[in-house]
Amino acid sequence: MKRRLTALLVMLALMASVCGVSALAEEPPKAGETGEAPQVSGESAGAEDAGETENQEDSENPENPEDPENPEEPEPPALAGPDLEESVAIEPDAVGQVSFANMERRMRENNLQILTLEQSVRTLEEIDYEDLYEDLRLQLNQIAKAQWQLVLGSGALKSMEEETGQNLGYSDYEYHSAYDQLDKAYDAVRDTFESIKDGDMQRDNADVIRQLNHLQDQMVVAGEALYVAVAAMETQEAGLARQLEALDRTVTEMELRYTLGQISAMQLSEVRAGRTSLESGLATLRMNIRNYKVQLEMMIGAEQTGEIRLGEVPEVTDAQLEAMELETDLAAAREKSYELYDAGKILEDARDDYKDAGSSYAYDEERYEFRSAKYTWQAAQYTYNNTVQNYELKFRTLYAQVKDYRQIWEAAKVSLACEQESYAAAELKYQQGTISQNALLTAADDLRAQENTVRSAAGDLFSAYNSYCWAVQHGILN
Repeated sequence: MKRRLTALLVMLALMASVCGVSALAEEPPKAGETGEAPQVSGESAGAEDAGETENQEDSENPENPEDPENPEEPEPPALAGPDLEESVAIEPDAVGQVSFANMERRMRENNLQILTLEQSVRTLEEIDYEDLYEDLRLQLNQIAKAQWQLVLGSGALKSMEEETGQNLGYSDYEYHSAYDQLDKAYDAVRDTFESIKDGDMQRDNADVIRQLNHLQDQMVVAGEALYVAVAAMETQEAGLARQLEALDRTVTEMELRYTLGQISAMQLSEVRAGRTSLESGLATLRMNIRNYKVQLEMMIGAEQTGEIRLGEVPEVTDAQLEAMELETDLAAAREKSYELYDAGKILEDARDDYKDAGSSYAYDEERYEFRSAKYTWQAAQYTYNNTVQNYELKFRTLYAQVKDYRQIWEAAKVSLACEQESYAAAELKYQQGTISQNALLTAADDLRAQENTVRSAAGDLFSAYNSYCWAVQHGILN
């Protein structure tokens, strides 16, 4: 009998180590019955009726994404703009180059952080809640059976000791310790079992999936913002290089004038010092461009050399700008926003706590516990409303910025047209011999400076418009 009890305790310990959680041993609810279902779609997470069952026909006829007769065509990479047509094809990048159109695709395919998050999403999506529900039900039955066998075995052993008057190794401590261990395992399994039955685990996992997808989108947004920033820095670099060339001509001229005794040594020294300062600033800018390019290469999974070449920043079209509708786009952004979704979940939790406190204390204003829950609930409402207001304010501000950057870009193009006419006049004067070559080169510098101004204004417009599109399409507002 002692060996039998020892073997039983060993078996129970092994069974307790296998079981990780607890619930009652019940049959799983069938699809279509009133109540909760073991599986809930991710889109219904967060709604009050998220625990309702799916349509039975859908569950009996699931779509097979790997059906060879119905292959799925890969979706094209997303470009900025709510009016993007699905038929748009994007050319792959040449070696050592990256275009803005390919930034998102390359990041989602090669960025290690995004790939890690994507695997976490797939892990959660692969959970079969019906199978898990059934496994937990079987575990509960096994634990309950083991507890009953332990009770029978210990009772029989104790009876034999009383009848024979011999010590057969029965120990209340060992019995209670084994039983408590099984009881804890049962409670743990029961909690998970009930969370699946009520749909809580499905909703929680759907929330986690949404958050992980949101993090991936934020990383892509950061990568695209870095791309535009590096392009702007390269425009700035070209401007400084042009200024350095102009200073070189000035230094040459001042050296000649110093030789002729027209200027002092101090004046010549000041011009040389200005060139040195500008050259230093240009070197620092080039160092920063290289560092940021290394970060960009890491984001897209390219070799980290700092030498990658960027394509032109896309130009925003009039059709895209005219398609912007503030109120319609704001409604779409609010629907997609994870920030507002998360704030809504916090508000929902505070409301549930308030209802629980009301049920526990009969909504008695004299009870401190109820008043505390009530004030917390009211504060949560104010916090949520403030979050919504700030979100809408940021969206409206971004909309206004896009419009403002457009008029700045248009004004810059008008100024460019004037500079082109001025340069054409300077060329004519140079050919007539009325101005010097340095004056012509200065006019050319002014023209290139205005071209850079137009390019910079176009980049600012695209950056704002791209941010606007991310807000409309994904709810992301930075």
